[in-house]
Amino acid sequence: MSGDRPEPAPNTEPNQPGPNQPGRSQPKSGIDLAKAVLAAAKAAAAKRGLATPQDRRARRAAATSRSGSGPDDRDPQLLGTAIDRLLADRGWQVDAAVGGVIGRWAEIVGAELAAHCRPESYTDGELLVIADSTAWATQLRYLAPQLVHTLNTELGHGTVTAVIVKGPTGPSWRKGSRSAPGSRGPRDTYG
Repeated sequence: MSGDRPEPAPNTEPNQPGPNQPGRSQPKSGIDLAKAVLAAAKAAAAKRGLATPQDRRARRAAATSRSGSGPDDRDPQLLGTAIDRLLADRGWQVDAAVGGVIGRWAEIVGAELAAHCRPESYTDGELLVIADSTAWATQLRYLAPQLVHTLNTELGHGTVTAVIVKGPTGPSWRKGSRSAPGSRGPRDTYG
């Protein structure tokens, strides 16, 4: 079987005698022949610039570092530490903090105020709050500076720059993507 035994590398240099040519000593056994073929293959590989298995093993050992007895980044991490690192790497600290405030809205602003308004969105330092009625929207507008101070205490200075309060909106009679301009509602009979 020729697949089990390596073929000798052809001699590419013109003035060198081949293994069966005169001027070269004949190997005495199969082991000597294998050593000669291996040496020729190594020489050809080195000539072409290919690394030997020992070189590859040495490079692999140098690239693979062991963690040893000290802590390492590859060691198991606590969940809180891993999440904090993820938030820091992605730059999500402020978004996560604002999400936490929205989740704890009733705790931060009080149960009575939270029953009549809800945070809608946070964009570029502005928190949009929707109120149930115009009276609560007005009350919340008066409390906005105090609310900004409370939120910045929770989140860090300068995170929330303004609280924008929107009151309830009336029902829209516009259905679909197209509507006639000037149409006021379903019972519009004025012409």
